[in-house]
Amino acid sequence: MIQPAERLSLVQEYYFSRKLKEVAQMNAEGKDVISLAIGSPDMPPSKKTIDTLCSVASDPNAHGYQITMGTPELREAMSGFYKRWFNVELDPAREVLPLIGSKEGILHVTLAFVNPGEEVLVPNPGYPTYTSLSKILGAKVVNYDLVENNDWQPDFETLEKMDLSKVKLMWVNYPNMPTGARAQMGTYEKLVAFAKKHNIVVVNDNPYSFILNNERLSILQVPGAKDCCIEFNSMSKSHNMPGWRVGMCLANAEFISWILKIKSNIDSGTFRGIQLAAAEAMRNEEEWHQQANIETYASRRKIAEQIMDILNCKYDKNSVGMFLWGKIPAEYSTCEELTEKILHEARVFITPGFIFGSNGERYIRISLCAKDNKMQEALERIKKSPLTPEGGTSE
Repeated sequence: MIQPAERLSLVQEYYFSRKLKEVAQMNAEGKDVISLAIGSPDMPPSKKTIDTLCSVASDPNAHGYQITMGTPELREAMSGFYKRWFNVELDPAREVLPLIGSKEGILHVTLAFVNPGEEVLVPNPGYPTYTSLSKILGAKVVNYDLVENNDWQPDFETLEKMDLSKVKLMWVNYPNMPTGARAQMGTYEKLVAFAKKHNIVVVNDNPYSFILNNERLSILQVPGAKDCCIEFNSMSKSHNMPGWRVGMCLANAEFISWILKIKSNIDSGTFRGIQLAAAEAMRNEEEWHQQANIETYASRRKIAEQIMDILNCKYDKNSVGMFLWGKIPAEYSTCEELTEKILHEARVFITPGFIFGSNGERYIRISLCAKDNKMQEALERIKKSPLTPEGGTSE
């Protein structure tokens, strides 16, 4: 009998992969589910970005293999982006590595820094891929708690009491997903000091800094951060390019060389048209970001807050990013009990917080990646459902 590799027993099919099959079946049955679950921007990139892609795609000489390190034009644009928005200096030839999305970067960085059996600090709640890829690669996941009472920031007193002797990497993610907690320079400064003290590499995953947020911070702004920190960023959220798969890894030249050694043995460079178009997107005017990343999501956020209110969920009015995170009322035993009721009684798909870790078990997450009219319709469906006093009973 042929058996799968033992590592498959360490992970399950990704929640959204599994759940979207059910939603697709409901839609096939004519139930017309509105999805407020996944953070996939529904707006296009800037016109200049698309025009550049089309122009390069028309060039018969632009379709060959590209170097894994990325085109000089893209690396220079990424370096310029960080100088312009974060005032961080990066050598485009040695300190910038384009990625096929940040998820790929999680794989490459873990392979480059962590031996099987060594430990990785992962936030709870946090992006599930930090956990699943660590397990697949034979690393031991050690969770550290993020809690609402501490504004979803790391508790450094608790971290200092842990046995950190086998820890090689620490994953952090600010502005935070799923909670929307803002990046704080004080937290970044503490993370850099913590990394240096314990000889740990801190990786900050930073794709949400432009969404409903005018205070854009990077851990690389902290003096000395490049010695011990890596930052990921992505064009998926900030530039409306999730399907293009363009991310970036930013670090000191030695770290980048180690990661490139892994990456070059796994994949090749993306299509030249995508790279040059992404470089053009990096030069978007502030006005474009204001409209796409602030005004559009602010309008949707107001409707999401009404949904939370009608469900009697509590949320932070100062959170940022493309999701709204809310604490469920005591009458529900689990968050999934509530999200399943919303799905089957109101035909609206909302994410249960448990998928991000045990500290998310009393929370739900609403995505802002749906048009205003769809979000408004979702609100009306929930109002009319048995979930609310207007629609029936909450029993």
